Amino acid sequence: MNLTNSYPSLQDKVVFITGGATGIGASLVEAFCRQQARVVFVDIQDDAAAQLIASVSGTGQASTPQYFHCDLLDIDSLKAVVARVRDEIGPVAVLVNNAANDTRHDFREVTVDYWNDRINTNLRHYFFAIQAVCPHMQALGGGAIINFGSMSWYESQGNMTGYTTAKAGIEGMTRGLARDLGQDNIRINTLVPGWVMTPRQLREWVDADTEQEIARSQCLKQRLQPEDISAMALFLASDDSRMCTAQSYIVDGGWI
Repeated sequence: MNLTNSYPSLQDKVVFITGGATGIGASLVEAFCRQQARVVFVDIQDDAAAQLIASVSGTGQASTPQYFHCDLLDIDSLKAVVARVRDEIGPVAVLVNNAANDTRHDFREVTVDYWNDRINTNLRHYFFAIQAVCPHMQALGGGAIINFGSMSWYESQGNMTGYTTAKAGIEGMTRGLARDLGQDNIRINTLVPGWVMTPRQLREWVDADTEQEIARSQCLKQRLQPEDISAMALFLASDDSRMCTAQSYIVDGGWI
């Protein structure tokens, strides 16, 4: 599925995407590259990142993304990459906080260390990425930040309390920062996907029973694809959404 909308305001802007090597992140990288943005993405999956760059570059219809290896649990490393992007590529105009991990877990077995790992993996780096790019956007006269949430906590899904707690917190963080950032013309929104049919979801959790659950729960009966999420991200990053901030935009086929 190819996105068809064109957003001229995204051309040549530096777009920084976390967790961009696979899944929804890879779709985001491809989508912004098709808009001729200068896309930078970080991940720890080097082989997948290389394959993605080769795939995007091979189309002949998109800019070539640049990849930096970065463990987002290491905040100093994240800050160093953001500074390097500013020096080597340019100030970040669009930040897409996408990286997350929804590995299931039984709350009765969660230790303090595992709880901290879930929060740090799914929430902490969002804040520090925002903090790091804020001076870039101030210098540019504005910018756009997209934080990825999840409909899982709306729907009271179990077996991943660390993940759902972090995702709920992201929406609070978005609203809490919107006024602080707004004085510098920096917009911040949460994009809330439904159950997206990424390779990982299909491989690990989508079976006949969950297929029935999705069909029963969604108003729209088509499978939700990564490209459906990228389409909303492009809009929220572009000047077309210049007066949109502090909001949560749900793309879930009408589940919640």
